[in-house]
Amino acid sequence: MSAVDSAILERITFNSDGLVPAIIQQWDTREVLMMGWMDAEAFRRTMTEGRVTFWSRSRQEYWRKGDTSGHAQYVKAAALDCDGDTLLVTVEQIGAACHTGTRTCFDGDQLAPAVGAAPVDASEAP
Repeated sequence: MSAVDSAILERITFNSDGLVPAIIQQWDTREVLMMGWMDAEAFRRTMTEGRVTFWSRSRQEYWRKGDTSGHAQYVKAAALDCDGDTLLVTVEQIGAACHTGTRTCFDGDQLAPAVGAAPVDASEAP
């Protein structure tokens, strides 16, 4: 595919900066690898070139995962969420996804939510 159908782009709800978050997921294990930002051009490149392209908000330029590190992301599929404001891109990840060298950007500090804790009974509250 050399062009992205304009009807697809019209379904994407870009934020006020013209960006949409793109969740990157390993295609076979469904492991969430990272999140990056895309504008319409980054999305077009991702869908037509077969490698994930992001827009760097800090550097104000396009970048492809793996161009420097060799840890490339090869596109398998892409989907929009129900609101059209988040992309899910499934990839074949080569090497680490995170710039720190870890497999995912979520391998660091784990947060300890109270999920699974017994609910507080309002009748027992002081």
